[in-house]
Amino acid sequence: MWKFYTSDIDPMPAFFDRYILLVEDLSLMDAFRLHTPIFTEEEIALVKEFEDFAYAPGKWTVKEVIQHLTDNDRVQSYRALRISRGDTTVLPGYDQDVLASHHHANERFLEDLLEEHQLVRQSVIKLFESMSEEDLLRVGNANGNPITAPALGFQIIGHQIYHKRILHERYFQK
Repeated sequence: MWKFYTSDIDPMPAFFDRYILLVEDLSLMDAFRLHTPIFTEEEIALVKEFEDFAYAPGKWTVKEVIQHLTDNDRVQSYRALRISRGDTTVLPGYDQDVLASHHHANERFLEDLLEEHQLVRQSVIKLFESMSEEDLLRVGNANGNPITAPALGFQIIGHQIYHKRILHERYFQK
């Protein structure tokens, strides 16, 4: 089995570097194992307590943050799939606010959002497990930036770390 570490990311994609560099220098699969599921048992109690809370007007609720993480997992894994399979099409960016305005997270049960995220994450992990080293070395283009499948995998994990920090700093301190 191949091993790609955070420190192996080359090229380091602009904008995504802020997420990727939050991930410990672990192999991609070890990083996925460490950061899946999204919350620890202790954090679940906080998530349940604050599930409908937004720390300021116009900010997402905890439920919306969870849905955003799930949406990001899907978008980035789709990009990784296309790049790893040799598709050289320039992949467009996405507007997180457009997606958030249509996901209805606040109308859903928290348990459903958490289960959906877990299922999507397991699918993401299986996708990366199916890739060969050659697949992972291919460079594609996402939103005008050269990027590889491992960079997208580390972005998924770092993006989760980033938002969990915000949850702890701005939501769970109410």
